[in-house]
Amino acid sequence: MAREHEYYEILGVKRNATDREIKSAYRKLARKYHPDVNKAPDATEKFQKATEAYEVLSDSEKRKMYDQFGSAAFSRGGPGPAGGPGQGGWPGGAQGVRVNFSDMFSGSGGFGGMGLDEILQALGGQARATGRRRTPHPGPAPKGRDVEHHVNLEFLQAIYGTSTTLRLQSTDHDGQTETQTISVKIPPAVRDGQKIRLRGKGQPGPGGAGDLLIVCHVRPHAYFKRDGNDITVEVPIDITEATLGGKVDVPTIDGTTTMKIPPGTPSGRKLRLRGKGIAPADKKKSPGDQYVVIKITPPAKLSREAKDLLKKFAKIQADHGYDPRAKAPWK
Repeated sequence: MAREHEYYEILGVKRNATDREIKSAYRKLARKYHPDVNKAPDATEKFQKATEAYEVLSDSEKRKMYDQFGSAAFSRGGPGPAGGPGQGGWPGGAQGVRVNFSDMFSGSGGFGGMGLDEILQALGGQARATGRRRTPHPGPAPKGRDVEHHVNLEFLQAIYGTSTTLRLQSTDHDGQTETQTISVKIPPAVRDGQKIRLRGKGQPGPGGAGDLLIVCHVRPHAYFKRDGNDITVEVPIDITEATLGGKVDVPTIDGTTTMKIPPGTPSGRKLRLRGKGIAPADKKKSPGDQYVVIKITPPAKLSREAKDLLKKFAKIQADHGYDPRAKAPWK
């Protein structure tokens, strides 16, 4: 070990040097003599001595012992405290871990593979002036658990939004069950199975209450069907309307509107009502469309006069070469 007060000489500082001056002096020497950057034969020894000196002088308790007893404070059987550095090996290290320099300088890289930044962090960051083990900073207190609550919505309620009242039960820290009634606003355009999160309305916890997840279940409509923001509805027309065209009243989610049927419209054709679908929650986006699916519905019963007229109509069409199956794939 070094003779009394040689540690100050090794670092090139005065005996009354401040912690900042000692740290600055060591960093300069460490950068100069670190074996990974200095390949001189004596670089390892000089780096080891500088580190040894810094480890003692940067610790207020060790520095007091060194100033009082000199290097004898750290020799085997010296006046160091029980279980302290007087029990052999090198005292200190990050988090109070004992460091064996012969092990540290063995292996690849000249310093156990450790880089300069790692050395400075280990010796200069975690084991500082007090020499005490750093107490881990506790993480944030846990929040209470999230709670799911299911609500049933009518088709149009889901499209336009609605408000509903919920009765919720929660358990406090003492295990007592509490019931609260809250009013919840369901936004427009929600989908079946969509979850709405209400922060801080779940179970209480040390770090605050969890969240309430409202799961929406949308009942099917009698005739409207939803596809994204588009609406589909099936509209029956008779053979005259299909053949000659005309105007029919069509239901939409906003009410009834009149739609023009082009002449010769076949069953199954989709006619579009632009902008008559669902207005999305994002107001920057355009509303969806409504698609009207045509279904030609012949009369179930005919009078004798109607039958005679239809037969006459069919004969006239046939005489003019009309064949409804002319473009069938088997023709």
